[in-house]
Amino acid sequence: MIRAARPLMTAALAAVLLTPAVPALGQSDEQSRIRKLEAEVSALQRRVFPGGDGRYFEPEIGGTATPATTTAGVPSTTALTDILARLDAIETSLQSLTGQVELNTNTLAGLSTRLDAIESSGAGSAVSANAGVSTGGTATAPTATTSGSNATGNNLLAMTGGASASGSATPATTSAASATPAAASGPSAARLSAVQAIAKPQTDDAGDDEYSYGFRLWDAGFYPEAQQQLTMFVEEYPSHWRTTYGRNLLGRAYLDDGKPREAAPWFLNNYQADRNAARSPDSLLYLAESMIAMDDENRACIALAEFGETYPAIAAGRLQSQYEANRAKVSCSG
Repeated sequence: MIRAARPLMTAALAAVLLTPAVPALGQSDEQSRIRKLEAEVSALQRRVFPGGDGRYFEPEIGGTATPATTTAGVPSTTALTDILARLDAIETSLQSLTGQVELNTNTLAGLSTRLDAIESSGAGSAVSANAGVSTGGTATAPTATTSGSNATGNNLLAMTGGASASGSATPATTSAASATPAAASGPSAARLSAVQAIAKPQTDDAGDDEYSYGFRLWDAGFYPEAQQQLTMFVEEYPSHWRTTYGRNLLGRAYLDDGKPREAAPWFLNNYQADRNAARSPDSLLYLAESMIAMDDENRACIALAEFGETYPAIAAGRLQSQYEANRAKVSCSG
């Protein structure tokens, strides 16, 4: 009987030994998924913390889990415990990465704010330079030219400081050494604040924005700032459709600032650059005003006569009142 029962016992024992093989396959799949997830977290760590410094890495999870001691009759939980421990480690790593990303984001936002403040401060420094004299030494007015065949043109040319043999006007210069002590000391804080309050337009036409900003400065009575802004505009945008406005307004910024000698070359240059331009008639009339301000009645009369001959329709229309007011200030023959 014992010999007959031995095959049955052997078969039962084999069945018992083979039974755990089925869940082992499931555990193997879970182990593979966990390893893949761990590898992705490790790669993410290296992207967030480049350089491979061990101080910034969670220790890699690897090796073989130590099997738990089991007692007879109690199911083993070693595999499940290992999986839970590894999941906890992954969650901890993800939390650490999330916190670091948030910290980096806040740091970048702070840097952006500081950069904006620095740029605003830089703009204020640039404005402060507008309120006084140029730091470059001298500011040169435009050189006006003429063909020399027109006697009236030559007389107008002489208004800017005298004509040379080649027909070029001698550029008027303003030396930094001649600046008043008040200007040399720089603008006051109140003036800087008022200038900074004037917004610069931001459109798709950068040239028009520069001119418009100069116009706003002039319109607000900040003549030195407008002079520098408009000088920059006419130099950087010589072919812009606003350039005739810019040269004329630059002359006005000097004239309104009590500097007719510096204003005259800009008016003459704008008139001679293109007599059909939008602000050429205005510049010729303001050239006459500059001569009147300099007590040069003879040249004022020359400018007024040329204005009446060149722009009769405008003299009787848009600029009639200004033309007649200037003529009333001088005694011109003919």
